Amino acid sequence: MNSVLAARAQMEVSLAFHMVFAALGIGMPVLLIVAEGMWLRTGQLHYRRIAVKWGKATALTFAVGAVSGTALAFELGLLWPRFMAYSGSTIGSAFALEAYAFFVEAIFLGLYIYGWDRLSARVHWLTGFAIALSGLASGVLVVAANAWMQAPVGTPSGDPTAPFRSPAWLHMALHSSLSCYVATSFAVAGVYAVGMLRGRRDAFHKSALTIAFTVATVTAVLQPLSGDISARAMAKYQPLKLAAMEVLLQTGPHAPLTIGGIPDDTGIVHLGLRIPSGLSLLLHHDPAGVVQGLQSFPRAAWPNLIVTHLAFQAMVGFGFAMIGLAALFWWARWKGKHERLALRAAVLASPMGILALEAGWVVTEAGRQPWIIYNIMLTADGVTPVQSVDITFFGFSLLYIMLGVALVVLLRGLAHPRAREYAAGAEHAG
Repeated sequence: MNSVLAARAQMEVSLAFHMVFAALGIGMPVLLIVAEGMWLRTGQLHYRRIAVKWGKATALTFAVGAVSGTALAFELGLLWPRFMAYSGSTIGSAFALEAYAFFVEAIFLGLYIYGWDRLSARVHWLTGFAIALSGLASGVLVVAANAWMQAPVGTPSGDPTAPFRSPAWLHMALHSSLSCYVATSFAVAGVYAVGMLRGRRDAFHKSALTIAFTVATVTAVLQPLSGDISARAMAKYQPLKLAAMEVLLQTGPHAPLTIGGIPDDTGIVHLGLRIPSGLSLLLHHDPAGVVQGLQSFPRAAWPNLIVTHLAFQAMVGFGFAMIGLAALFWWARWKGKHERLALRAAVLASPMGILALEAGWVVTEAGRQPWIIYNIMLTADGVTPVQSVDITFFGFSLLYIMLGVALVVLLRGLAHPRAREYAAGAEHAG
């Protein structure tokens, strides 16, 4: 395994785990805010129990995410020293501000966990908003660094404001933030749907499922709108990536929209469905709108078509599947006669948000290749010259597997009967 391949593989494994940790850290505070708000509004103690448990889950994901993010920081310096030497003074500002957001989140998370009986109910609820906003800020600031890599401005001056002036930042921040809420809320809803299918039909499970699935539905419906914004921005600033996602060969009007299919290295899609003028209509709101194709760019600059296209199709497919299952869930709830159907829809949708999140980031990163900084620095030029990267690949992979296992074990521990008794005790103590 050469250095470029090993370094890329190491980052892929690390980010695949870290994105799940980060998504949970961003999404969970929103759910606990809603749960505690319902307790303040109704006085029903099971809402407080939900908020107590979700607060602990947030703390666990925050702790694991902190370790994961620290490891990633080391990887940037160890694996990509040439890239960091070139861009560190530019993207360093985004990471520095993210560190401030991280510490703010840590402070308010401590206040939230230990302040149930020490702060007034309303003040305690407001600390949840601080957790949610600082967690969101952390994600948005990290995305600023990545957005600069996708659509760089101000190079190579080392301008610390450059990441925030990248034309990719706002639409990427919107799309990635929504994806965190979608992934978290569907995953949480699935946990309580499984519990109800196993006979736990108490108010705790019903309310937790309703809160999580409501947030899931709202954010899943908003996600295609942010995707439309991202696609139109991509057509302007990264037309090659868009052409690879759609496997569009020729530049011209009436560009078709590709659904499904498997492309080959030449750009021919097998078994796919082409909707005439569909892509032009989506991007320009005009079926005769001109869209750039792959053949407008050097063949050596094309990203991997199979990976980019299939990841994009998976992201979109899971996104619309979640909307469809959400509609089925609420229809079954409205009818009042198909509770098991509603619960099964929630369970089926449960992993889809995380899968869509992962697929979306594969599109983002694989679609930019062979560039580490788009049109400025090739990935091969940013990697370390050291030839033993495969050793650290296995070491860091083991670390992230251990972190993933640890998080699963700890979260399952919250569902243990003793954990439920503790939560109930905390509820009555309040």
